[in-house]
Amino acid sequence: MTHPVLPLHPGKHALPAIPDPADHARHVRSRAPGATLADHDGAVLVYQDRVLAHAVANYGGRRTDWVRGNLRLLERRGRRLAVCGGFGLGAPAAALVLEQLIALGIRRVVTVGTAASLHASLAPGSLVVCTRALRDDGLSHHYLPPAPYAEPSPELTRHLTGALAARGADTRQGSGWTTSAIYRETAPEVARYGALGALTADMEAAGVFAVAEHRGIDAAAVLAIADSLADRRPRRDHPRTETTLHTAVEAALAALTTAARE
Repeated sequence: MTHPVLPLHPGKHALPAIPDPADHARHVRSRAPGATLADHDGAVLVYQDRVLAHAVANYGGRRTDWVRGNLRLLERRGRRLAVCGGFGLGAPAAALVLEQLIALGIRRVVTVGTAASLHASLAPGSLVVCTRALRDDGLSHHYLPPAPYAEPSPELTRHLTGALAARGADTRQGSGWTTSAIYRETAPEVARYGALGALTADMEAAGVFAVAEHRGIDAAAVLAIADSLADRRPRRDHPRTETTLHTAVEAALAALTTAARE
């Protein structure tokens, strides 16, 4: 038997889909006429409940049920932005909510999550701006033609890097490895992808980049190191990781505003 590759149907990325995220937007507007995110500079996706709670406590925002999860619409320095969390982990969960946000008008997104380090030099709490993501997930192949990497928006990534630098964050830039199987990461993979220059292992970046490229919007990603696959530091709640995640959210909001002004 020939070993299957993803997607099982060749050329799927170029075919129209039966479900349309616009249907979701129409459903939302049947309950909330005038619901739109087209007047917002962008959205930040977060994955940890405490990070979302911190954002709500610091930036406020009105909660809506327009998308899956907890979507907060806020004003920051006279600009409209959104923060969304509580929708789960992994590329499928992130893609679902991102499709819904795009259908409602979002044109820029920054994903702020955690990752495992592939290099012992990256300590817990270090921030990595992802410049491209190895597509070892199960989702990106349904959105883009076959290729090793999914790419973020260069412009939004530049704004994100600048916003982090302005806040004095300990930040590196580099590629990452996105996988859908966090309990099946192996030593040969860590060695191989680390040798290729990948700094991190995460579950969402490649999927977010793929959806964004497919839909023609801008996306960027920043990841806080929570544990290590290089010298196997088991995951724990390191206070520096949570602190840098808060900094990353603040920088992401600033980057979205700066990008929208260009």
